[in-house]
Amino acid sequence: MGVGRFVYTPILPLMHAQAGLSADAGAHLATANYVGYLIGALAGILAPALVRSPAVLRGSLVVLTLTLAGMPATHSTAAWLVLRLLAGIASALIFVIAASSLLSHLREHPAHLPGWAFGGVGAGIALSGLLVLVLRGVADWQAAWWASAGLAAVLAALSWNLRPEHAPPPGTAVAQAGPRQPTHRWFGALFVSYTLEGIGYIVAGTFLVAAIGQSSPGWAGSGAWVLVGLAAVPSSALWARLGRRWSRPDLLLAALAIQAVGIALPALFGSVAAALVSAVLFGATFIGVSTLALATGAHLQYPRSVALLTTGYSVGQIAGPLAVAPLLHHGYRQALLLAAIVVLAAALAAGLVRIGFPHHMAVVRHGTPEDRSVPAAAAGTSTDRT
Repeated sequence: MGVGRFVYTPILPLMHAQAGLSADAGAHLATANYVGYLIGALAGILAPALVRSPAVLRGSLVVLTLTLAGMPATHSTAAWLVLRLLAGIASALIFVIAASSLLSHLREHPAHLPGWAFGGVGAGIALSGLLVLVLRGVADWQAAWWASAGLAAVLAALSWNLRPEHAPPPGTAVAQAGPRQPTHRWFGALFVSYTLEGIGYIVAGTFLVAAIGQSSPGWAGSGAWVLVGLAAVPSSALWARLGRRWSRPDLLLAALAIQAVGIALPALFGSVAAALVSAVLFGATFIGVSTLALATGAHLQYPRSVALLTTGYSVGQIAGPLAVAPLLHHGYRQALLLAAIVVLAAALAAGLVRIGFPHHMAVVRHGTPEDRSVPAAAAGTSTDRT
């Protein structure tokens, strides 16, 4: 999923230079992928049986690989839009199924263990960035897509026999540990924060490589994307461990503030050092923010919290590239600065979540308090999870 969804970012500058892709068309392709991701996530919410189907997992792996192979086979922007839309749908289904599987089978294990599995997204980003970094000097944009398809095919084969989670047995509904508290004000601030994060993070996630490439040597953009992936690999496990000592609202505020700084760095400073530091800060936070926000929503016991948060986040992802598209005619600096401001606003909203947050609230399953870990709230199979 990390390859299929995010390889577009390091290939985008090659398509601008070699395939005649305009800045507006590049933003539209990104938006198509995010619309597809929203569709796939909603499918997982509305039809939980999909998440427990090996056939859906395998079909999604095949579709995702074929969409990568289809990109270099055409020069039609309309065809590219369809392919990136399908890639988004398949990516969402793969993520939901894989995450649900590992959370189901590792339910009794420490929270950091499934956190490492979520780091697979970062590993896919790193591998795809490394692939493009190696190929950019010896091949064109089409070869980069073909190679990414080959890499996705290998990873699909390795994950072919993953076992989706089983249907929950009767009588496993979650019960409350005590009387329900009104949580609207905290959840409202959390929803605003996470939706703003969807807008800001996706601008950097889409255009960071291209932005760095405008003011740094050609290798710096792809190299920075490799660093994003490497930093993302341990991030979910790391934030899960930090959650043992600090509250999730505090950690969410910190992660968003760090991410805002990381996004702003390449816009404010054109040096290679700034680009590399930006990559590390961004990679270390974007998965962590998602797991922290979703875990906070689950802790609040707000009805359908994860579904609502994921919907807001996905809508933000769709709006982000469209919002900055008019700014791209003047380069990427203004777009990144706007994204940093939006993420900083998300941090301020997260600060509101901290005020009077009901840390004592808990969830009970079969009479036993269950502390929903950071990774455990990141994906699921019920109609309340994505």
